[in-house]
Amino acid sequence: MKRTLARLAFLIAIPFATWGHIGASTVFYHGNAGPYAIDVIVRPPGVVPGRAEVTVRVESPDVGRVTVQPVRWDAGTKGAPAPDLAQPVRGDATLRSAELWLMDFGSYSIHVAVEGTSGSGKAVVPVMSVATRRLGIDRGLGVLFAGLGLLLFVGALTILGAAAREAVLPPGEVPDAARRARGRRVIAGSALVLALVLAGGRAWWNSVDARYRANMFRPLHITTGVRSVASQRVLHLAIDDPRWLAQEPGRNRFSPLVPDHGKLMHMFLVREPALDAFAHLHPLRLDPNTFDVRLPPLPAGRYVVYADVTHESGYAQTLTDRVDVPEAPSTAAPGAAPEPDPDDSFHVAAALGGAASPAAPLADGIVMVWQQQEVVAGQPASLTFQVRGSDGRPAALEPYMGMLGHMAVRRDDGSVFAHIHPAGSFSMAAQQVLERGADATTKPVDHSEHAAVAGGTVSFPFEFPQDGRYRLWVQVKVGDRILTAAFDADVAPKR
Repeated sequence: MKRTLARLAFLIAIPFATWGHIGASTVFYHGNAGPYAIDVIVRPPGVVPGRAEVTVRVESPDVGRVTVQPVRWDAGTKGAPAPDLAQPVRGDATLRSAELWLMDFGSYSIHVAVEGTSGSGKAVVPVMSVATRRLGIDRGLGVLFAGLGLLLFVGALTILGAAAREAVLPPGEVPDAARRARGRRVIAGSALVLALVLAGGRAWWNSVDARYRANMFRPLHITTGVRSVASQRVLHLAIDDPRWLAQEPGRNRFSPLVPDHGKLMHMFLVREPALDAFAHLHPLRLDPNTFDVRLPPLPAGRYVVYADVTHESGYAQTLTDRVDVPEAPSTAAPGAAPEPDPDDSFHVAAALGGAASPAAPLADGIVMVWQQQEVVAGQPASLTFQVRGSDGRPAALEPYMGMLGHMAVRRDDGSVFAHIHPAGSFSMAAQQVLERGADATTKPVDHSEHAAVAGGTVSFPFEFPQDGRYRLWVQVKVGDRILTAAFDADVAPKR
């Protein structure tokens, strides 16, 4: 019972969770649209239907036209509205902006088309159109509307009663008792009819609100646990949400899973409250609903599980739970533990709360240096890190699952979690799914080249949604080894 209540409290505390993100909805894209290098920022509306804010930065001076178009995954460009022209932003010649309506729930892509003297190109940016909040009404405005409604109600009854009582009388003639009685009957009957109309309107509105609430985003429910197998600890994850398990037509709202970077699931474990132990794992799928993964030598304790998955529709989400990890078994238990994935990794650092340092030691004298530690909430930032070898020279970074790096970000209270890449904060598998549905001029992107900066440097575009204390785990591959560095950041309030 305590475990159930704790899980419910944990899920209620999560504002929203989509792919690789909890509490952070802004989507970043860093890449190319044909011959043009572009940076795209999409701020989803949070309510559906709603308007998403899109900004496109193109450094090239020969760009003449930039358009953006919202495309639902199952409609394609033929079923999408016409592209909107992104307008130049005053004071910044490289920046264009537009607002796009996202009219339905589900997986969308923003098609960014750039035209100029160097030719034309297009980029596809995945966006999850999900309702994460309900817009309320100000209390004072609600009281005003209620008062005006009462005035209209009483006014309508007064007009109807007067019409029934005096409409056919000559001017100046006083209604007799029968006419006054008829006026009262009409007022009573009209009051009943209007009350029924208002009750029907209220019932209709409540049904619309109930449908909206039902469509508000909730990640699929999972149950996790750790058991001893052979001499190892194995974490078992089961997707037990009725929306996933339902097989009747129209009830199962989620399409099957597809690999992202060759993995059906990217799992992150973070020990609370110190945030000192971290793991990036890739569970083995046993059947459509269950996964197993051998745990690395993590210290025992309470961990938060973040499991990133992507569906065939391009819809991506992060599944969450808490799990108690026991000490490693002292004796061998029956069974065979699954083999670890070659891309699994873990890291143990000092507890969150110490003095922040711009440099983090890795292995064999290799050091990672955060080149900019000043960050402000609500402002897009390029988080840049340089890896130096034992000789002090920049290290040669190797692709790690197709990218030059991976970064996980978590606020100390768990209200924010994000898994991002140098290419941006979206699911690469979702982009590939949506690119296949785009027109033939859109070519798949070589993600390994994103943000490939000379000198052992890797950058991640991100926007901290809240101020406060954060821990960042940055992962790179050097000499065929996965290396993880932990950094702490004090994010300043919005200015």
